[in-house]
Amino acid sequence: MKVLLLYPLFPKSFWSFEKTIALLGRKAMLPPLGLITVAAILPQTWEFKLVDRNVRQVTEAEWAWADLVILSGMIVQKEDMLAQVQEAKRRGKPVAVGGPYPTAFSQEMQSMGVDFLILDEGEITLPMFVEAIERGDRSGTFRSNGEKPDVTSTPIPRFDLLELDAYSEMSVQFSRGCPFQCEFCDIIVLYGRKPRTKDPTQLLAELQRLYDLGWRRSIFMVDDNFIGNKRNVKLLLKELKPWMEERGYPFSFDTEASVDLAKDEELMQMMVECGFGAVFLGIETPDEDSLALTKKFQNTRDSLSDAVEAITRSGLRIMAGTIVGFDGEKPGAGQRIVQFVEKTSIPTAIVSMLQALPDTALWHRLEKEGRLLNESGNINQTTLMNFEPTRPLEEITREFIDAFWTLYEPKNFLGRTYRHYRILGEAKIHKTPRKKTAKQPVSWKAIEALLIICWRQGVVRDTRWQFWQYLWEMYRHNRRGIPSYLGVCAQIEHFLEYRQIVKERIETQLADYLASKATEPPATKKEEAVAV
Repeated sequence: MKVLLLYPLFPKSFWSFEKTIALLGRKAMLPPLGLITVAAILPQTWEFKLVDRNVRQVTEAEWAWADLVILSGMIVQKEDMLAQVQEAKRRGKPVAVGGPYPTAFSQEMQSMGVDFLILDEGEITLPMFVEAIERGDRSGTFRSNGEKPDVTSTPIPRFDLLELDAYSEMSVQFSRGCPFQCEFCDIIVLYGRKPRTKDPTQLLAELQRLYDLGWRRSIFMVDDNFIGNKRNVKLLLKELKPWMEERGYPFSFDTEASVDLAKDEELMQMMVECGFGAVFLGIETPDEDSLALTKKFQNTRDSLSDAVEAITRSGLRIMAGTIVGFDGEKPGAGQRIVQFVEKTSIPTAIVSMLQALPDTALWHRLEKEGRLLNESGNINQTTLMNFEPTRPLEEITREFIDAFWTLYEPKNFLGRTYRHYRILGEAKIHKTPRKKTAKQPVSWKAIEALLIICWRQGVVRDTRWQFWQYLWEMYRHNRRGIPSYLGVCAQIEHFLEYRQIVKERIETQLADYLASKATEPPATKKEEAVAV
């Protein structure tokens, strides 16, 4: 069986960083970890070719070679995923799909003529698919019926199928699931509330495979809550530290975690000692009433600003997610988010309007209340909310645009980044000498990227004085952090373009929405008023 694995295009997004990673000659942020894991689970007597369409196009030779096309993708990849399904069917190729989008919207995929739906988690449903293929079946739907696999049986992903030089970071996964119950989150729907982890030796084997393939850059631990099972995480970190020391710290790590990380000093210290440099936190909002309503209770137990400060002072750079549009939210939520982000000096903070994701508790509640507007699932940061909020949509939208625009005004962003790295420089771990392997030669591409950043931010833009002053202060107070600091400074090259895209697309959709509301029959308006 010759299998062509296709990964659909991502639209431009907050995390795509096209302008930033292009400075270093990379083409995509992260590889398709799901697809290379699928390739590892399927029979190794089969042949595989992988094409990440975020890196390059599929060649005619690859289409002709394939006996079977397998696609996986998330909801935001919907448009290109459907297009590639159509292209495969046009060429007469049998098509199998899986991943978050097909699992959430299997009927949409069936309507496109997909032959095989491999839904839920592949450790359970891929063997069912293989049995069907061996029987000669030409179609089928495979589900786990609520069963969750033991991820200690998951094989090492086929990292060898990737074009490694194309990626800014690599991906590995230690756990699935999250113990919390946030109303808007689909992770607990997909993977459950009981975090399942791999064995430490299992994950170290994955890291060894990447090391043997020559990878020496950052690795993103893609767990949706890395610390969901703190006991097992500490067991991993205990074995990871000597592994990293023996090899001279060949990688740095980033991950996602819940805010209660701040309450475990031992865990934070272990993470930093193992080479973790950054963590993404779901802050959501500084408004406690909204946090309680959406059942994100872990964010209400202690001061959010104190938690952010504690994590930063441990030596971990913070990225954060924030949201406007919660039910019962008071006006000015966007500005309160800006004030919080500035106060806590979080450099990279995504602002989004709340979206109801398929099959979440929020989705079901809004459906029951008759407030869902769009059930297609084609939702992202450049689309309006897909439900009727409790305050005017126009008000929420304006706050969202203003908050995004203000946070990524170059002077604001540069100021937060500098303040954050000054705090990081005070962390004990960043003052401790660390054994390193022989330094990798500096590439001309890296030198060119540095010169471009210095030219744009230190000469062309009105950040020029600020840029050089901060760089000098970094040299004095946090010299070791300068490479990472400049890497984060470079993110503004992406945000300047992306905030304009967000503004234009959201304002266009808002105008269409308001126009449609203006033409509604009076009876409908009266019914809405009564309902409110």
